[in-house]
Amino acid sequence: MNPQVQSHNNNPQDWSWHFWPALPLYPYGRRRTLCREVVKDAIWTFDQVQGILYTVVPIRMTVIKLNAGGLLIYAPVAPTKECVRLVNELVAQHGEVKYIILPTSSGLEHKIFVGPFARKFPQAQVFVAPYQWSFPFNLPLSWLGFPQNRTQVLPEDPSQAPFADEFDYAVLDINLGRGSFVEVAFFHRRSHTLLVTDAVLSVPAAPPAIVELEPYPLLFHARDNAGQVMEDNPANRRQGWQRIALFAIYFRPSALGLTEWWQMWRDALKAPDHSAKAYFGFFPFRWQENWQQSFTALSANGRPFVAPILQVLILPQAPKKVLNWADTVAQWNFQQIISCHFDSPFIASPEQFRQAFTFLENNSVDSDNQALLVEDLRFIKELEANLLKQGIATPPREKV
Repeated sequence: MNPQVQSHNNNPQDWSWHFWPALPLYPYGRRRTLCREVVKDAIWTFDQVQGILYTVVPIRMTVIKLNAGGLLIYAPVAPTKECVRLVNELVAQHGEVKYIILPTSSGLEHKIFVGPFARKFPQAQVFVAPYQWSFPFNLPLSWLGFPQNRTQVLPEDPSQAPFADEFDYAVLDINLGRGSFVEVAFFHRRSHTLLVTDAVLSVPAAPPAIVELEPYPLLFHARDNAGQVMEDNPANRRQGWQRIALFAIYFRPSALGLTEWWQMWRDALKAPDHSAKAYFGFFPFRWQENWQQSFTALSANGRPFVAPILQVLILPQAPKKVLNWADTVAQWNFQQIISCHFDSPFIASPEQFRQAFTFLENNSVDSDNQALLVEDLRFIKELEANLLKQGIATPPREKV
């Protein structure tokens, strides 16, 4: 499948997102939206980007046409003028937005957009994942911006949902003490498409289209040192993306070294660009020659996998519950997966989805095609150890 770009707007005023201080991630108050039709006359994805220190990755909303007319929205993104205009183009063809789904309780980067998005479509019913929570105090959803009279928790029995004739869904909830990790997987039967938020990912070798609309972060991370000029070409965009992916997935991959402070200052003085956009010439990163080996193991030709932060810190808290949830999802006859981050849609079978969770099983056998490199997981393992020592995290349960 080659998803086609439907349209995007070149008016910067339509990219403005004035509420960015509530979650101050790059690109802050300027968010572009790219709409792609991924199943003809049935499913569209709306991509934006977000990140820290130019480590930018897609964040994605999915829009599905309902059989009886109208639209279902899974995981809204920032409702900029551009985004709303693109949705309204679909509304004009296929009917109003009927349902807005928040499929997570812990993903602030998804939760924060639901209230503002729902206000743009006042006729839509809002359904949220169970066990919603907020920090430092648990507040009513209406206090968090959710429309009070049309927001409800997804029914525990999926057959009771008003869209049950077209969708199945399964809820994974893990009590983490101070809050819950919740993921709601949706299955659209007609298109054989599975929708997930963070549970599984697929990392493409080439940069996603939305990231290439503003290529500066790609070129920033493609460099090997502060003195290197940011030359815009396909090879540098690809190299920058692959390094960004390693950053985003591992936080500190094994092939990444950091320059000493004195050397970083000296290099900054020689940098060709001292603007604020270029962080005044500071560039502390040093990539080892074998960094692409880490990316190859990560990407593995696009196979679905579970992000290391979930593999190490979250899902081992309830391995049996996770595997039961994965078994339920794997019973659905899907042929592709749309995730809220990185690549989408990507071809995957129920068996491949289930295989991504074998790290929770005692009898699992790691291979180059199934496991992430142990060296690249070291930083997250050290993070886990520190959290355990401080009493913030709890030890993982035994594997099933």
